[in-house]
Amino acid sequence: MSTPPQHRPAPPDPRLFNEDLAPAPERTWGTYSVFALWMSDTHAISNYAFAASLFVLGLPAWEVFLALLAGITIVYWLMNRMGHAGHRTGVPYPVLARASWGVYGANIPALLRAVMAVAWYGIQTWLASTAVVLLTLQIAPGLDAYDHNSVLGLSTLGWIAFLVMWGLQAVLLTRGMEFIRKVQDFATGPVVWLVVLALAVYLVVTAHGDISLTRSLTGLGGAAQARQSLIAVSLTVATFLTLVLNYADFARFTPDHRSYRRGNLIGLPVNFTAFAVVAVLVTAGTISVFGEAIYDPVKVIQKIDDPVVTVIGALAFIIATIGINVVANFVSPAYDFANLAPKYLDFKRGGMITAVLAILVLPWKLYSSALVIQYFLGALGAFLGPLVAILLVDYYLVRRGRIDVDALFSADAEGAYFYRRGYNPKAVIAFLPAAAVAASLALIPAFGAVAPFSWIFGMALSGLLYVLVSGRSRAAAGAGPIPQEIIPSQVRAGVEEAAEQPGRTGAGAAPVVAKGS
Repeated sequence: MSTPPQHRPAPPDPRLFNEDLAPAPERTWGTYSVFALWMSDTHAISNYAFAASLFVLGLPAWEVFLALLAGITIVYWLMNRMGHAGHRTGVPYPVLARASWGVYGANIPALLRAVMAVAWYGIQTWLASTAVVLLTLQIAPGLDAYDHNSVLGLSTLGWIAFLVMWGLQAVLLTRGMEFIRKVQDFATGPVVWLVVLALAVYLVVTAHGDISLTRSLTGLGGAAQARQSLIAVSLTVATFLTLVLNYADFARFTPDHRSYRRGNLIGLPVNFTAFAVVAVLVTAGTISVFGEAIYDPVKVIQKIDDPVVTVIGALAFIIATIGINVVANFVSPAYDFANLAPKYLDFKRGGMITAVLAILVLPWKLYSSALVIQYFLGALGAFLGPLVAILLVDYYLVRRGRIDVDALFSADAEGAYFYRRGYNPKAVIAFLPAAAVAASLALIPAFGAVAPFSWIFGMALSGLLYVLVSGRSRAAAGAGPIPQEIIPSQVRAGVEEAAEQPGRTGAGAAPVVAKGS
């Protein structure tokens, strides 16, 4: 009696695979690690300034709190939806996007996300370097002479500070995701919390408790305040859409659904709202103490004019900037660039490409140009809603959570996600008109009244179009509950099988890709 032949899984195609893009082999990001991830992100200077600047909308502090809570609750829901896909498949965002865009077409949304991340990575690094300059001059005032010349728009001291920050981050970030997790767990978020709380206590004591949380800077009427509250909710969600898009990059490392859900709950509705409350309290305190609303915490520290406070504050916000650069601006493009040529680029090399490009774009010039910020980065930001919608609609409505992970790494013309030469025309059809509408609403002055809601229109339109053009695919996926368990994958088994048979050839065979160093 003959033994039936054993199934030999085909190895993944080297044009689509490396160890960093493969399903996560170790899942060490528990609840606290996910919570620390959100501390690193939400405690950034930009998020502090965002929460504090909502005073400009003319809202009293208590309405700012409610708007932030409503917005971050929506973000929490979206993160859980994207986290489900990342956890079950174990793959990063650009690989997950292959299911909806095609195994090669996924480079389109990945590069859009990467370009924006590179620009903001450079900008955040430069902003942190200004704190380094402040710290340096506080310690060594004699170096002020090196802060008045200009080389490509930066002083000599500015260049040194920028390159120090750049080098520090490069060394830190190329150590890999597990090292990033450990740094976030014990460094970035908690330190900033302590400094901001200290600022709040100082201002409350200095103002003798005379801080109003009901004062509005513009005295808007009821209807106008309601509209401004909706704008605040929308802007809160828009601020986090970049991370919604690539949240699979982190959720893939969680051991179970409970870990990312609880981490999201503590880190977003609870922690973000609490941090925003303190930021708004500090801003309200600056009105009482300094006679003006100051939205930048670094400027608040400068106003206090105490050398010890300046040094501690500068160090804290340098750490905060490293935190947000890791979460929002480094991990995603590192995977995105690796996805372009997995055979040659791994996570570390993709990260170095990100870091080098962040210098070449001269971020201080980008930041100082209102046109660049508004039209270039603004247009890219308007694309986020449509990209998020396509990913979520494909996973939940079209495929009902049924993803063939092995097919995500297959360049076989008959593969589930090869579509037309590796590109899915349906995703392009859904994305282009929605992105055009969202960008037009965001950038054309005539649509200024609805500009804060542009991402909603883009998301709704792209989601609707994708459902319509995917009608047959949706019917084929069938109904029923979305599976919860981790999807088993033969990708690693295929690599091991090919390694044991170096001479193997055939339609499904491919050279083994070594793990990046």
